[in-house]
Amino acid sequence: MDMIICVYASSSNLIDKKYIDTATRLGEAIARHGDTLLFGGGMRGLMGATAMAVHRFGGRVIGIIPEALNLKGVVYELCDELVVTKSLRERKAIMDERSDAFIALPGGFGTLEELLEIITLKQLKYHNKPVVILNYDGFYDALLEQFGHIMDLNFAKPENSLLYHVTTDVEDALEYIDTYEPIEFKDKWLP
Repeated sequence: MDMIICVYASSSNLIDKKYIDTATRLGEAIARHGDTLLFGGGMRGLMGATAMAVHRFGGRVIGIIPEALNLKGVVYELCDELVVTKSLRERKAIMDERSDAFIALPGGFGTLEELLEIITLKQLKYHNKPVVILNYDGFYDALLEQFGHIMDLNFAKPENSLLYHVTTDVEDALEYIDTYEPIEFKDKWLP
């Protein structure tokens, strides 16, 4: 409760409605839990659906958007706080710094890049915040299989699976964040 939760998500309006419904449920749950949504500031796709649901249920929304995307019809103009950055890198740095937790909804290349970076930063001990992969309808199954393959071949340690929590359920995602106990990880390079 009373946390700032960063949500990474698709900005596409062309995706199946079932994903929009999941983003809406997440936004509603964030608001009802008394948490704040921090996101990429877009009004389209899962990003917009999450933000609109947070507002519909009385929650607070912080958008972080690079100036190149701060355009009418792209930016969610109803953000309670809108931060405009010079670049995507600056945007991600602010999102990382201001957030207490991270949830990845289904998304494209940008969502994957953000998710992998936040997991890597946790692995390298730049943060020890909860990271949740919301694997709705098996969206992330192939990625999670690749993670297992990476660990099976010793490109990463098996305990790296503790860097993130996988769930298909919105309430479970927030429960994990609310009850998260930081984990002490060994140094990446030690045997």
